[in-house]
Amino acid sequence: MSRDRSVNPSPTPSIALVGAGLVTTLLALYSALVFAPTDRVQGDVQRLFYLHVPAALTMYLAILLVFIASLRYLQTRDAAWDELATVGAEVGLLWGTIVLLTGAMWAKPIWGAWWTWDARLTSFFILWLIFVAYVMLRSYGGEVEQVARFCAVLSILGFIGMPITHYAVEWFRTMHPGPVIMTEGGLGRGLPGSMLATFALGLAASVALFSNLFVLRLRLEQQTRRTQQIRRHLDLMETP
Repeated sequence: MSRDRSVNPSPTPSIALVGAGLVTTLLALYSALVFAPTDRVQGDVQRLFYLHVPAALTMYLAILLVFIASLRYLQTRDAAWDELATVGAEVGLLWGTIVLLTGAMWAKPIWGAWWTWDARLTSFFILWLIFVAYVMLRSYGGEVEQVARFCAVLSILGFIGMPITHYAVEWFRTMHPGPVIMTEGGLGRGLPGSMLATFALGLAASVALFSNLFVLRLRLEQQTRRTQQIRRHLDLMETP
C-alpha cells in the first residue's frame, strides 16, 4: 500500500529561478539569432541547433529524474516519489515534442523531407511514444497505485531507450549528423567558440525553463492529490 505524506504543496518557483529562466532565455535568443555566426553549409536554419540539442539534453535529464523517482517509489511506495515521476514525465514529454518539431523544421530544408525513418529519429520517436503512453496511462489508467507501478515500469523502458537513442548515430548508418559537443577530440571541440558559448546559453535556458515549469506543475500535482485524498476521506465518512 502506498504511503501519502502529509506535507504542504511545494512552493512556487523562487524569484531567483524565474529570473534565471528569463535572463538565460533572452541571452540565448540574442546569441542564437545575432551573436552566433551563420553556418557556411546549412545557413540560418542551423540556428535551430541551439534549441533542438539543448531540448534533447533536457529531455534526457527528465528521463533520468523520472527513472530515479520511479525506482524510489517501487522501493518505498511513497507517493511523493510518484508525484516527482509524474511531473517529470509530463514536462519531459513537452521537451521531447519540441525536439521532434524543431528536428522536422531543420530536416525539411537540409534533407528535403520533414521526416525520415533514420536510426536516431526512429529511436527517439519510440522513446517519445513511451512517454506519451506514460502520460495517457496516468490520465486513463484507473486505480492509482496500480497505475503508478505500471508507469514506473514504463519509465525503466524509457531509461533503457535513452542510450540507444543517444548512440544511434555511432552504432548505425544514419543520416543524422554525428556528435559535435562530445567528440573524440574533447568536449566542445566540434564547434567554434562562439557557437559553443551559444549552445551553453541555450542549454542553461532550457534547464532553467524546465525547472520553473517542473516546480509549478509539481505544486499543481500535489494540490490535486491532496484534494483527491480529502474527497476520499469525506466519502468514507458519509458511507453508512
